[in-house]
This record gives sequence, structure tokens and C-alpha cells, in this order.
Amino acid sequence: MSLRHLLIILTAIGLLPMALLGVWSIHAASQYQLREQERSMLDLARALSSAADAELDASVAMLNSTARAPSLQAGDIEGFYDVARGLAEAQSEWLGLILTDNAGNVLFNTIAGRDAAPPKVVDPDSLRRVLATRQPVVGRIVRGARGRAAFPVRIPVIDDDGELYTLTAVIRPDRIVQMIQRQSMPEGSVISIIDADGKLVARSRNQEGTVGGAPSASLMQLIGSAKAENVGSAATLEGETVVSAYTTLSHYGWTVVVGQPAAQLRSAALQRMAVYGAGILASLAACIGIASLLSARIVTTIKGLQTGAAALGTGAPVAIVPSRIAEFQLIGAALEEAERQRAAQEKERALLMTSLKQALESQQAALARAGEAGRAKDEFLAVLGHELRNPLSPIVTSLDLMDMRDEPGARRERAVMRRQTNHLRRLVDDLLDVSRITSGKLRIDSRQVNFAEVVRHAVAASPQPVALSAPAALWVRGDDSRLTQVLNNLLSNAARFGSDDTRVTLAADGGMARLVVSDNGIGMSAELLARVFEPFMQAPQTLERRTGGLGLGLAIVRKIVELHGGSVTADSAGAGQGSRFEVVLPLSEEGAAEPAAGPCAACAGVRVLLVDDNVDAATSAAALLEQLGHEVCVLHSAAEALARFRQYAPAVAILDIGLPDMDGYALAAAMRREQGPMPLRLVALTGYGQKEDVERAAAAGFDMHLTKPASADELRRAAAVGG
Repeated sequence: MSLRHLLIILTAIGLLPMALLGVWSIHAASQYQLREQERSMLDLARALSSAADAELDASVAMLNSTARAPSLQAGDIEGFYDVARGLAEAQSEWLGLILTDNAGNVLFNTIAGRDAAPPKVVDPDSLRRVLATRQPVVGRIVRGARGRAAFPVRIPVIDDDGELYTLTAVIRPDRIVQMIQRQSMPEGSVISIIDADGKLVARSRNQEGTVGGAPSASLMQLIGSAKAENVGSAATLEGETVVSAYTTLSHYGWTVVVGQPAAQLRSAALQRMAVYGAGILASLAACIGIASLLSARIVTTIKGLQTGAAALGTGAPVAIVPSRIAEFQLIGAALEEAERQRAAQEKERALLMTSLKQALESQQAALARAGEAGRAKDEFLAVLGHELRNPLSPIVTSLDLMDMRDEPGARRERAVMRRQTNHLRRLVDDLLDVSRITSGKLRIDSRQVNFAEVVRHAVAASPQPVALSAPAALWVRGDDSRLTQVLNNLLSNAARFGSDDTRVTLAADGGMARLVVSDNGIGMSAELLARVFEPFMQAPQTLERRTGGLGLGLAIVRKIVELHGGSVTADSAGAGQGSRFEVVLPLSEEGAAEPAAGPCAACAGVRVLLVDDNVDAATSAAALLEQLGHEVCVLHSAAEALARFRQYAPAVAILDIGLPDMDGYALAAAMRREQGPMPLRLVALTGYGQKEDVERAAAAGFDMHLTKPASADELRRAAAVGG
């Protein structure tokens, strides 16, 4: 026997249960009809809310139009009174217009008249909200001295001199009531519009007796739920139970409620359910008995198939119980075929898992190699910076000595050497900064900074003439040295690309500091503009590379500006038409200026112990210190320094960190242990200049950290005991 034949028998027997299905269908239809009626009520509430908002928006628009009157914009309050009175008389629902100043004092009230003393503000809360938010506000409805109910619509007004006023229209709710009365609702229904303070503005029933009063407690409890829109049961002011749909989506804070008697909504459904209740019970009892007899055989076979399916899921052998039902035989055959396919898939999955494991192992190895390459690159750049700074140090110190001697015949050559060493130093700094950027290690020391002062100093230090426009003070939160680096890079970029008319403008704009650097250089194409802030990106150049550089300056600028919470953009009209760079940073509160560095407290000659394994660097630094009037003892290893330390008793010890026999940190710790009661100023001198190097030097007991090449001023400060 086929399963289809069994289903035919079940269908014949299921005629009685179909009645049950019909009953439930009727119930579902009744519930759907009820939900549709509730949705219709909610739609009406939304439509009325939108209509009420439209009325209020029209009043706000009319007030805004009136506020643009020339007399008010010019501050002529007396002249504006006539305009306001004419508008109030033209609007049948408006009782009058009120104008108040920014302190809430009434300047005039057309209801009281020109010469009468203005009455006290009835709804001060809404007036305060207008002054605080400077947005239109609809106040609460109240009854005046003559018993007339009205509500205020207030807007902020700013005249041409920047004075703030509040213009208020006192409006009767007549149009709102008319809008409600136009609605077609079943008998016994009630529509209410409630203001933001929970007072009735308009009601379809007993308007005069309820306006300005509170709705029923049960309605306020329903509205007080966490939902902006809802449908529920509540009682009217007359004590009738209604199904109420409300919406609070009005942007003026008003609530619209539509209520319909609950008995009207539910009576039809209750009648239908009573008719079919008895039939449901009888049909259910008969169907259970008959269906249980016919389903017994099917259930037995299904349990056998269930056991086979469970075995298939666990990987156990599948045993199928024979059945005389053709469809069940087909299911059993399908389970056996599934078992064969499962075995084949398990074999294939094992091969795939092996391949996946090998691929993951290869990926992990590649990631490990990439990490090693990144660390090797960072270490290489750090060592490269150190090794480049070591030979730069004696060169710069020798130039400082030559500048101090100021031999006239070598001034031009010294200037050339100074420019080129500064250029080489900038290249090293840029290369190390880009390494910090790519590794996420670039940090800023944020504090209150007078950005205008930073810009003035950077422009003054520029070797090229720069036109500057900046206020006396413009405060931002940032790192003054990094901000100086931003402007230096932009000015250097302008000079390298042919500008002879570079202009710098700094101004405040909408809570932001806006710095603009413009030039009349070679300009940029659209293709170059799209990639100008990428590392190592440069404009096309000829083989002689007249402009020089590594193409890192603008990439560093972008990262520093982003760390300050700002943005930088580039613009150019095209090749040969100059470039324009704009840096935008958030303004901050004005901070206290840092005290200027006072004069050196003790610049007389002192004993200086200089320890550096680079002979040229040590010799040139010693010569510069001696030129400054100090007595210098030069040593080239930590062992020599410790042997001479107690005997020489220096006031200042300048220590290279990368000594051959002991690093400078350990040497500093040893000197601190040996110094006893004598004062000692320790200065670290190293080619490593990252923030963590400075912090490590401070933790090791150093009083000062110098990055090679150290300038004459830095060496002077290093040897200034007490300075």
C-alpha cells in the first residue's frame, strides 16, 4: 500500500478536524481584523500628528517671516510693534504677539497694548528652552485671565547686531479642534491631542470643559510606556473603557490619541467563537481516536527510519527495517545510498584536511618570515640612523667650532656644509619617522600649545622669505615640536619645488585652526595629487634630481596631523601653477604659557668628563666644550671612565650609550653609585633618538638626553650645571 492511499484515508477522516481548522481560521481572521482596526487607529493618530505639526510649522514659518522685518533686524522695537500687531489681527486664531529680550524680559505684548504694562510671562519654561536651544518651541496650553485657552509658539530671533530675542505667538487651539472634528469616527470614539506637558490641547468631546486639563490617569500610564507609539486599553475622562492608539512622534512633543470603545472592537469576535466552541471539542475527540489507529503502523516504520538516520549521522552502519509502504522503501534506499556517499566524502574530507593543514603551516611560516623581515627592517633603520648620526656628530661639532672662530675666508664654505649636513640630518630623521609610522610607534607629547607662536617661530627660522598672516594666539592640544616639524616640512617642500613666493596663513574657522601654506612653484598634476601623501612618492624628476629628498616629508606630515585629530589636504591648479596645502586641527581652551627658559644659572667653566668611542666625535666635542670655557677629560671606554671618575671628580659626565665594553646605561648607574656626596650631572649622548630611548635614559639616572649630532647650544646646555 502506498503512502498516498493512507493519506487519502486520513483526509476522509480529517473532514471533521477541518471544522477545527475553520474555527481557528475565523479566530485568526477576527484577530487580524482587530489588528487592522488598531493599525487604522494608529495611522489616523499619525496623520493627525503630522497635520498638527503642519499647523505648528506654518505658525513657525509665519513667525520666521515676520522676524525678518527690517524694523526688528535694525533693533527698532517700537517700529516692529506695529508689524506684530498687524500680523496678530490678521490671524483669527492668534490672540497676540509677544517679544522678549535675551534675559526673558517682555519688550511688548500686543494683547496688553502698546502703552500697557506687559503682563508676566505665563510659560517661562518654554521661553528658557528657546533661549537655551535657539530652536522653535511650542509651550504648554493654559487658560488666560479671560478664560481663553491658548498655547505659545516661540522662535529665536537674532538681529543684525547679533542681539537675541524671542518672538512668541499666543494661539487658540481652534484650528486643531476643527481638524479633529472633521474626522469620521464610530459613535463613542474620542480623539485627544496632548501637549508636551501632558495637558489637553484639543478633544473631540467636551472641548471647553477639558482643554488645559489632564487626560485620564490610565491614558497617561499607557502613554508613559517606553514606546513612542502603542495601542492599549485605557479609560476616558467620562469613565468609558476604550482601545487607544497614540503616537508621540511629533517634533514639537505633542501626543495624538485616538480611542474607540473596546466593546465595538471585540463583540463580533466573541460571538463567532461561541458558535464554534462546541464543534471544536467534538471534532477534536473523534479525530484523536481515529487518527491514533491509522498512525500506529506509520509511526513504527518511521521509528525504524529514524534509527537508521541517527546511525548515518554518527557514522555507524545503517540498518533499514523492511516496510510494505513503497515510499518508506524509497526512503530506506536513500539512506543506504547516503551511507555510501558519506564514506566517499569522509575519505575526500581527510585528504582536504591534510591539504589544509599543510597550507596553514605554509601560511604561518610565511607570516613568521614577514614578521622577521619587518623586525629586521626596523632594526636596520635604527642602526642606520645611529651609524649615520655618528659621523655627522664630529662634522656638526667641527662646523660649530668654525662658526665660533668665524674665519671670514671660509664663511661661504661653512654655509654650504651647514646646509648639506642639515639636509642629511633631515633625511635620517624622516627615514626613522617613516619607520615609526609603519610600525605604529610614532607618538606625540600632547599639551596646550599656542599654535600661532609655533607657526611664527617656524617661519622665522625658514631660510627662505615667507609671508605670514596669523593671530596673536590660537590654542590647540598637541606636540609643539611635531607641529613645528609639520610646518618645516611644508615650507621645505615649497622651497624645493621652485617657490619664490611662499605664503602662510593661520586663522580660526568654526572651532578649528586652519593653516594654509601656498606657493608659486611647479605645481602638481591630478595624478600626483591623488598620491602626494604616500611614503616615497615624488614628482617626476630628471636624472640629476635637482629637488632631492626621499619623498617622505608629506607622508610624515599627514601622520602627525592625524595623531593630533586633524586632517591635511593638498590642492593645485596644475603643472606650473603652484600648490596649496591646508592643515586643519581642532581648537582647544586657552592654556597657560610655559615659562621661558631663563639665563644659565652657572655658565662658568666646569670639569666635564666626555666618554665616546668615536675618536673624531669625542675630539671635536671636547674642543667645542673647551672653546666654551670648560675643562674636558676625553676617554674612549667605560673602564677608563670608571678608573678616572673618583680622581677627576667631574661636575658633568657626557656618556656615549654605545660604548664597546659597557653600555652607557650601566656606566651611568656605576657612576651614581660612586659619586658619593659630590654633585654630578649625567648627559646621555647617542645616535638613538626615539621616545623610548629618552625614557630609558631618564630611568637609568641621566639628567639630559642628546641625540647625535648635538649642536653647540645643546652641548652648552648639557655642561651648564644648575642651568
